[in-house]
Amino acid sequence: MSHLRRLRLYSFLAILVVLAMVVGACGGAVAPAASTGTTETAAEPAAPAAGDLPATPGRATDGALSMLYWQAVSILNPYLSTGTKDFHAASLIVEPLMWNDPDGVPVPALAAEVPTLENGGIAEDLTTITYKLKEGVLWSDSTPFTADDVVFTWEYCTNPETPCATVSNFEGVTSVEAVDPLTVKITFDAPKAFPYGPFNGMLSPIIQKAQFADCVGVKAQECSEANTGPIGTGPYMVNEFRANDIVTFTANPNFRIADQPHFAEISMKGGGDAAAAARAVLETGEVDWAWNLQVEPDVINPMAEKGIGTVYASRGGLVERILINFTNPDPALGEDRSNWKADGSTAHPFLSDINVRKALSMAIDRKVMAEQLYGFAGDPTCNIVSGPPAVVSTANDDCLTQDVEGAKALLEESGWVDGNGDGVREKDGVELRILYATSTNAVRQKAQALVQQWWQEIGVATELKNVDAGVFFGADPASPDTLNKFFFDVQMFANNPDTTDPQTYLAGWLCGPDGENIAMASNGFNAQNYERWCSPEYDALFATYAGTKEPEARAELAKQLNDMVAQNYVNLPLIFRGDVSAGVNSLTGVRMNSWDSQLWNIGEWSRAR
Repeated sequence: MSHLRRLRLYSFLAILVVLAMVVGACGGAVAPAASTGTTETAAEPAAPAAGDLPATPGRATDGALSMLYWQAVSILNPYLSTGTKDFHAASLIVEPLMWNDPDGVPVPALAAEVPTLENGGIAEDLTTITYKLKEGVLWSDSTPFTADDVVFTWEYCTNPETPCATVSNFEGVTSVEAVDPLTVKITFDAPKAFPYGPFNGMLSPIIQKAQFADCVGVKAQECSEANTGPIGTGPYMVNEFRANDIVTFTANPNFRIADQPHFAEISMKGGGDAAAAARAVLETGEVDWAWNLQVEPDVINPMAEKGIGTVYASRGGLVERILINFTNPDPALGEDRSNWKADGSTAHPFLSDINVRKALSMAIDRKVMAEQLYGFAGDPTCNIVSGPPAVVSTANDDCLTQDVEGAKALLEESGWVDGNGDGVREKDGVELRILYATSTNAVRQKAQALVQQWWQEIGVATELKNVDAGVFFGADPASPDTLNKFFFDVQMFANNPDTTDPQTYLAGWLCGPDGENIAMASNGFNAQNYERWCSPEYDALFATYAGTKEPEARAELAKQLNDMVAQNYVNLPLIFRGDVSAGVNSLTGVRMNSWDSQLWNIGEWSRAR
C-alpha cells in the first residue's frame, strides 16, 4: 500500500469517528451551523453588495475580508513562533511544498506533485524523498522561487544558533540539496516510512533566501523587518503589521493562480476574548471570520441561532493538556530558571517524582470538565495522540475515572504528608505548591478553577495565573510569560498533529543525544520539547517507529510512544477538542481544516453571489 493510500485510510477512519461524534452530539449536523440569514450589520471595512460583484470571482474582486483572531498575531516568521495564530497569519504569505487537506492528506502547494513510491519521488529504501517544484512561481517581489530557497530554509531552521521553534519537522534530515532549480532532494539518516515532515504544512513553509540570508543563527531575532513582513509566494502580502494588535494584507499580484485570491485585502485584528469574537460574527456580523471559539456551549449556541453566521467545527488531533515542567522554575535560579541540564541539577523539586505527577492526574475529573465546558466540541481523553482512530491507545483509559482517595493514598505512601495541618503536603521541607498558568480565556480559567479545587482536595496548593494570549503564545524573547519559557510549574494549552500520521508530532518529546530537542536557554527556549523530559528509551523507540514501513506496525508503535508519555505523566491530557470557528453566511469557499492552517485555501475564499 502506498504512503498516500495509507494516509487516505487513516483519514477515512478519522472522518468516521468525527461524524459519529458530531452527529451524536448535534442531531445529524456535521458542522453545527446556523440556518442562512441576513447580516444585520455590515462588516467593517464594508464588503461589496452581492449585486456589485462580477458573475464569478476573480483576483481582488470581492473587496475586504475582516478576521478576528482574539489571540493577537505577534510575528509572521513561523520558525520563530510557538503560537497557532502566528502560523495561521503567516500561511497567507509563505507556503510549504505541500498542504494537508481537511482529510489530512498531503496536496501540492509549491510542489508539482506529491512524491510517492509509485512515481519515484520516494526511494525504495525510504532514505530520500525528491520534490519537483512548480514552474514559473514568483515571490511577491517578482523574483523566481527556486530549489535554493528550499535548501536555505532547511539551513536556516537547523542552524544550532537559530532559535527555530519547529526544528522537529526536520528530525533525521541529513541533507537538502538542489538537484536543479526545480528539483529538491531530501536525505534522511535512516529509512523514513513517513517522509513528509519537512516542508509540509503551516509549521514548515519556505522562506526567501534573499530576504533571510543575513538572518541566520543569532541574528534571527534581530531581523524585525523580515520577521514581520516576509516576502512570500502565497496569495497575500503584508500591508501593515502591528504586533499584538492588527495585521493587514493585500492581494499578491504575482500569485501563481490567475484568478486568486478573490479578496483585495484582509484585516486580522487581535484582542478581546473568544466569546466576543463569536458574537462579532454570529450576532452582529461586524466581522467575517472569527477563529478558535473556545466558548461554552450555552454561550455560543444562542448566538448561532441568530442565523447571521455559520459555526464551523472539525476534529483532528487537538488535545487540551496540562504540561508538567521537569525543571525548576524558581526565579532564584537566575539564568538556570527552567533550564534543563543533563546532570539533573536543575530538576524540579517535586514534579520529578512520578507519584506526584500521577496523583495530580488521578484527582482530575475529565468527564465533568468536558460536559461543563466543551459540550459537543470536546471529549475527555487520556492520550496525547487522540486522533485519528488508527493510532489511539486504550491503555490509559483509567484516567477517565477520577480517584481522589487513590491520589491521597499514593501521596501518603510516597512520603508526602501534611505534617502541620495547613492542608498542604510536604516532604523533606518541600511543599506541594504549584503555579499553574494558561492563556486568558473564560473556558480555560474555569478549567483552572476546577483543577485547583480537585488538587486542593489531595493536599496540593495551586496558584492560578492567566497570561494574555498574544503574550503566552507569542515570540518575544524578553517576555518571561511565554509558553516556551515555561517559568511555571505547570501550564495548559492545546496542540495537535499536523498530519494523520503523528510521526512529526511525536518527535516533540524527543530529547536527543545532547538534549538538543529540549527547550532551554541555549536554544532560546525554542525547541519543541517544552516539558524538558528526557528519555533515551523514548528516543530509541521513536527511531524504530520512524523506520517502520507497515501501517499496522506503525500504528502500534505510535500507541506505544503515546503510552510512554502518558504513563510517565509527562503531561496530563484533558480534552480531545474540536476546532471551532465561525464565518458570516456571505462567506464561501471555506474548507475547515484540523490538520493544517484553517486558512490553507484562503485564495479560494470569496463572497456569495
